[in-house]
Amino acid sequence: MRVVLSLGSNLGRRLENLQGAVDALFDAPGLTFVAVSPVYETDPVGGPAQGAFLNAVVIAEGMPEPLSILERAHSIEDAFGRRRAEHWGPRTLDVDLIMVGELTSDDPELTLPHPRAHERAFVLVPWAQADRGAILPGHGLVVALLADLDQSGVRLRADLSLQPPA
Repeated sequence: MRVVLSLGSNLGRRLENLQGAVDALFDAPGLTFVAVSPVYETDPVGGPAQGAFLNAVVIAEGMPEPLSILERAHSIEDAFGRRRAEHWGPRTLDVDLIMVGELTSDDPELTLPHPRAHERAFVLVPWAQADRGAILPGHGLVVALLADLDQSGVRLRADLSLQPPA
């Protein structure tokens, strides 16, 4: 099953935080690395005034339970000093589970696919670069979704890159 995760950081050593997340996601069994997108610098969306984010998307394959992926994501965020003091506030690391195959869930703990992914250029732009044929379940082709979004706040950082997990 295809698994897509979005990574973001706007505090601390942003690129190191993202790379640490890529490495940690594949430390435990259950996920096999497929691809990582280029790195983008993005304007914050919603929430308080804050600095720019670095964002990327990681694509994996596997058959893990979605809640176990979410728990892993939260553990990785915690390991990188994520504090949940303010909704949509600045953070050292944000790891969002965007989709797990065609699975859908309205569970209060985990909505799949991610309920706002189709509206977020900072998710869709890197995802489209990592997988041109990507489809967001219930919404369609990622590249088609981008046609309706303002992408001006999403800038490629060609000078930065993430490596596959060690």
